[in-house]
Amino acid sequence: MTTLTRKLAKGMVFSLSLLVLLGFTSTSHADYKIGVLAKRGAPTCMAKWGATGAYLTERTGEKCTIVPLKFEAIEPAVKEGRVDFVLANSAFYVELKKKYNVRAVATLVNSTQGKALKEFGGVIFVRKDSPVQTLEDIKGKKFMCVNKSSFGGAHMAWRLLLENGIDPTKDCAAFLEGGKHDNVVLAVKNGTAEVGTVRSDTLERMQDEGKIRMDEFRIIHKVEDDFPFVHSTRLYPEWPLAALEKTDPALADKVAAALKAMPADSEAAKRAKIVGWTDPADYTPVEECLKAIKFGVFGE
Repeated sequence: MTTLTRKLAKGMVFSLSLLVLLGFTSTSHADYKIGVLAKRGAPTCMAKWGATGAYLTERTGEKCTIVPLKFEAIEPAVKEGRVDFVLANSAFYVELKKKYNVRAVATLVNSTQGKALKEFGGVIFVRKDSPVQTLEDIKGKKFMCVNKSSFGGAHMAWRLLLENGIDPTKDCAAFLEGGKHDNVVLAVKNGTAEVGTVRSDTLERMQDEGKIRMDEFRIIHKVEDDFPFVHSTRLYPEWPLAALEKTDPALADKVAAALKAMPADSEAAKRAKIVGWTDPADYTPVEECLKAIKFGVFGE
């Protein structure tokens, strides 16, 4: 071997070693991002869903990172392709499907006291000492939702009110937004808002966390059925995980399979307080709700 040949060989070995160190090998090291609606804030979101990211990374062999997103950040993240999957309320899903062709790959199955729940509702509530007793009494009051993009924390109650001849955008003293579910509950508790609406399970979970007591509030238009959480509205299908149009279908199928195989006693399921995941639900009822309240692309 000539001196020149030896130098070239050494150079090639050095270059290959550098590529390996920098991670530029033929093996993919992509970091797939799952945007999650942080309905109770980023810290709570990560505490709830961080283990799901770790579970998917282990089960699929692909790095999956949870990215908490505020309500107003969901659509831009999808539009700009900054995430590969999105986990958000059912209303976000049907809008994103219509506008950006996202595809539901699985629907979460909620859990309480060992019961599997594939649906959820909205709850309208006031302080225990409030004079508000009925839906009609909400007229002229300060009514707070979580965000006007919130399905369980706005749209469901909005539809119920409209069906009973009350338009919260016109008939209430104010139609306020709390930004987070917890904020709405605490605003009603401290009197900043006279009436509030959040998704079902919020009051119960906050009580479990020692933040409130259920007996501090009265539920308006309470539905009496076997659903384990207090609610005022009809029930709708739970949140789906959706893949963006740009996301590799093979990866989406791999993620969906891993989610549907998630054991109920896994750390990911326990942290998320769910039983697991199932095949995508029929979200037609959600579209019907958005059409009823003329929201977003369904109001055009």
